[in-house]
Amino acid sequence: MKKIKYYYNTNTLRYEKLETPLRVTLLRVLGFLSAAVVTALILVSIAYKYFPSANEKRLMQRNEALQDNYYTLNDKVKKLQEQMTELEKRDNNVYRAIFEAAPIPDSARARQNQQEQELKLVQGMDQENLYLSVAATLNQLTARIANQARSYVQIDGFIKNKEQLLSCTPAIQPVSNHDLSRIASGFGYRIDPVYKTTKFHAGLDFAAPQGTPIYATANGTVEVAGNTGNGYGNHVVINHGYGYGTLYGHMFRVKVKPGQKVKRGEIIGWVGSTGKSTGPHCHYEVHRNGDPVDPVFYFYNDITPEQYDRLLKLAASSNQSFD
Repeated sequence: MKKIKYYYNTNTLRYEKLETPLRVTLLRVLGFLSAAVVTALILVSIAYKYFPSANEKRLMQRNEALQDNYYTLNDKVKKLQEQMTELEKRDNNVYRAIFEAAPIPDSARARQNQQEQELKLVQGMDQENLYLSVAATLNQLTARIANQARSYVQIDGFIKNKEQLLSCTPAIQPVSNHDLSRIASGFGYRIDPVYKTTKFHAGLDFAAPQGTPIYATANGTVEVAGNTGNGYGNHVVINHGYGYGTLYGHMFRVKVKPGQKVKRGEIIGWVGSTGKSTGPHCHYEVHRNGDPVDPVFYFYNDITPEQYDRLLKLAASSNQSFD
């Protein structure tokens, strides 16, 4: 039963029934409800903070696992990037330099700008996107490793070609000349023995007794073997490939035939004095891409450094050629 309250009215000097206005009642109800809502929110916040739900626990564990994966992958990425940088540096600066191959284009500045953009992008990512980003970077590194592996396969081809190139590069003297006593005339302008005028001498003259063996100075294919009426008498021209060619002039007799394959050190004929010649000798020329070059730079296989210095002085002497 609802209690009825009374109050003493001093104006009427009697007790009257106490009645609460509707406005006051509504205000009291609203105040109570507001306090209840605030209290409930505080309790819920405390509960969420200190008493996570099962779903929240799973999310927190997943977040921790993603963080661990991110740090692990990040360490792997740094190590792989360091290894790739070192491999690319050695590839360009060592291996390709040895074989005179063009280096792989270096886009370091572009990569640096790309890394700066990726850094800005990473700063705005959550953990899961960071993990996916690092995984994508690993895929890129895998592609770089595959490209580097192909580069090493190419370098292996360079090695094989280099071996063949070395065997096809003139590297010995055409006649036996261990004491360097047979250099009669060098490369350059010399006095012509017939016309007594200064003319360009496109090779070296090796004075030797008639019948002295003449050797191929590198592997190659014989293009000319015989007398073609050009002043060289009986002579041999060998195409070594890779832009190299050699000529051996004034032979007494030619041993090889056009189209024949020869090896370095193989006898191709014997010293004579045929053609435009004033005495038994071997006129020897080296051509590089069709132009005559000084043969003295192509004797590195059968002389010592000291002999090479002496040979340079002998070949540089201004004297009369034999042809």
